[in-house]
Amino acid sequence: MNKNFEDFFSELQADMVSICLEYAENKANKIYIYCSFEESMISSDFFYNINDKIVRKYKLNDAVNIGMNRFRYDTSVERQKGALNIINEDIEKIYRLCKEYKREIPTEIKLIYDVNKNSLKSEYKYDLIYSTDSIKTADDIAVEWFESIKMENNK
Repeated sequence: MNKNFEDFFSELQADMVSICLEYAENKANKIYIYCSFEESMISSDFFYNINDKIVRKYKLNDAVNIGMNRFRYDTSVERQKGALNIINEDIEKIYRLCKEYKREIPTEIKLIYDVNKNSLKSEYKYDLIYSTDSIKTADDIAVEWFESIKMENNK
């Protein structure tokens, strides 16, 4: 069977989810992945819902009940960089894939993977998000998304 654009695109998104799931040692309720490609600049971030707490990748252990469970996540800078490098490589592959198939290249991708339901929601934008802003960066946009998800979860 020949693969088409959508198959390749889905595989790259699945790879991002896979590395984030591996980073959380398969112990997350939801995974949130932010991808940005603007003005030849690639950026990414990811965070989690673990035990109904929204936590950044370096704060996974804040979601663990230490008294009940001795499990600790490895949130070392080395592991964070490794996961981000893979996501960034996948973003670059998406860029090349879109070029090859003459498709519009997303400037922003937000992925939400529900581990329990094995379902992936995705949101794509094609307009410039931060590069027209004199102050904001892709990291600022990722943090804003994290904060909005955290506020939604606390309602």
